[in-house]
Amino acid sequence: MSLLPATVFIVDDDPSVCRSLSRLVKQAGLVGKAFTSPESFLHALTEPLTRPTCLVVDLQMPGLNGLELQRRLSSSPAACPVIFISGNGDIPSSVQAMRQGAVTFLTKPFDNDDLLRAIAEALEKHRIELHSGAEIRAIQERVNALSDREREVMGWLLTGALNKQIGAKLDIVERTVKIHRARVLQKMQAGSVAELVRLCGVVGFIAAPSE
Repeated sequence: MSLLPATVFIVDDDPSVCRSLSRLVKQAGLVGKAFTSPESFLHALTEPLTRPTCLVVDLQMPGLNGLELQRRLSSSPAACPVIFISGNGDIPSSVQAMRQGAVTFLTKPFDNDDLLRAIAEALEKHRIELHSGAEIRAIQERVNALSDREREVMGWLLTGALNKQIGAKLDIVERTVKIHRARVLQKMQAGSVAELVRLCGVVGFIAAPSE
C-alpha cells in the first residue's frame, strides 16, 4: 500500500466548516481536501482511490444532499467510507445513512475527538477494502495467465481428485497431469493445494463438477 498520508475529503457548503475541519485533519497528520458542494467534489474525482480515504459530508446542502451524494459515491471511482455531520439531522435521515453504509452520524456541534475517532475507523475500513481489492486483482491476473488446460487441471485439483483420476477425466497421462499441476501451483503462487483452494475461493474460481 502507499506510504502517503491518508486522505479525508470534506464536503460542506459552509466554507468556515471546510476550513476548520481541514485544519483538524491536518493536525492529525492526514491530508484534508475540502469542497463546498457535492457537485464540485464529484467533478474533481475521476480516478479510483489508491490510498486510504474517507468522506466527511454535511447532510443538508443546496443541490445534492449528503444522502444523495453517498448513493452516487458508492458507484463512482472515489467510493470510500462516509461520515455524516449535520446541524439538524433527524432520526430517519441518520437511519437511512447508516443503512447505506455510513460509518457514523455526528450532530453539530460535535466533539473533535469523536470525529477523529470516526475518521480513524473509516480509514481503517477503507484500508482493508483496498487491500482486499488489490489481492483479488492479483489473484485474477494469475488465473488469467493459466492456459486452458491448466485451468481444467486446477478445476479438478480443487475437488481433491488425484493425478490419476484427473488424467482419466481429461484423457491425458498421469505424468502430464503432474506437469500441469506443478505449473498451476507455480503460476498461482500456491505452496499447496489447500492454499490453491483459498486463492480460487477469493476470486470465485469454480471447481470442476464431480461428474
